[in-house]
Amino acid sequence: MFDDFLVRAVLASVGVALAAAPLGCFVVWRRMAYFGDATAHSAVLGIALSLSFSTPVFLGVLIVCMIMAITVSSLSERGIAMDTLLGVMSHSALAIGLVAVSFLSGVRIDLMSYLFGDILAVGKSDLFIIWSGAALVLVLAALRWNGLLLSTLNPDLALASGYKPKHEQLILTISLAIVVAVAIKTVGVLLIVAMLIIPAATARVLSSTPEMMAIVAGVLAISASLIGLRGSYVLDTPTGPTIISVCAILFVVVNLGYRLLPKKLRKGIS
Repeated sequence: MFDDFLVRAVLASVGVALAAAPLGCFVVWRRMAYFGDATAHSAVLGIALSLSFSTPVFLGVLIVCMIMAITVSSLSERGIAMDTLLGVMSHSALAIGLVAVSFLSGVRIDLMSYLFGDILAVGKSDLFIIWSGAALVLVLAALRWNGLLLSTLNPDLALASGYKPKHEQLILTISLAIVVAVAIKTVGVLLIVAMLIIPAATARVLSSTPEMMAIVAGVLAISASLIGLRGSYVLDTPTGPTIISVCAILFVVVNLGYRLLPKKLRKGIS
């Protein structure tokens, strides 16, 4: 079964969608879109370092993304404006990564596949990494759900309830780094944040509880992945951008449909 590249692509897209859905909800709730962008952009530097030292790309990207995320979190607590800090770190990491890649000699690299994904080239080892990462993220989200949610809604209340908001922030940061690392093959560095945000933002108007929003986001992400994968195969378009385009279409359709509903029905949905 795993010799069929389309089957591997389907499994990879579902794995990434499952990992991105619950984290995407926290990214939306905490307004961390730019934070996710900075983490994702640093992946290019991780790719360059991995190829330079002949180490697995996943490992290099994971380490660099975690360093970036932890650095941004630490510096933000020292009085530096978060939006300014993220702007500097995000684009600097991307630029330095691209420059570093240009210095690699004797190494053949398809930069476009890393920037926008190449899900049809996913191998068995990639599947193992994607599903291992997805399983770890889902386990972390399930075990720390109450702490993460309470720290997001009210840090003071979370502290009074025995949770450590900074500790929960670290867990979320590590989980984001894992998702970025496993998603490179599917939607690429530049589009992974869209995979985190758009399904969660779409699910927001269809959900009445945080748990429901995470589940709906997962369903929407998987649906968009499968439709986008099929569409790219039929239309001969880039798979990663096609998947994100389907996510965007679902966002527009759901929000327009919600706006057109009578107010009584809106209350019943959300």
